[in-house]
Amino acid sequence: MIVERFKGGDAASVYRRFRDRGRLAPEGLRYVNSWVAEGLERCFQLMETEDRARLDAWMANWSDLVEFEVYAVVTSAEAQARIAPRL
Repeated sequence: MIVERFKGGDAASVYRRFRDRGRLAPEGLRYVNSWVAEGLERCFQLMETEDRARLDAWMANWSDLVEFEVYAVVTSAEAQARIAPRL
């Protein structure tokens, strides 16, 4: 899960680049879905990859416009399976 904070709250620059150049994701990085805060200052993206370097390459393409936080996440079902032995 990626939390993107648009630098200076400038969503227009982010969306302009996306319109003009696309997601700029390398091969092997898959976009799943995203949600944008109503104030248009932050985006939450779910991405999938087996190689963290691909994620880093994608973030480098946007780092002039976006600050990133990265969280490795699992599905609720996987979390339940992991915790079940401790219940």
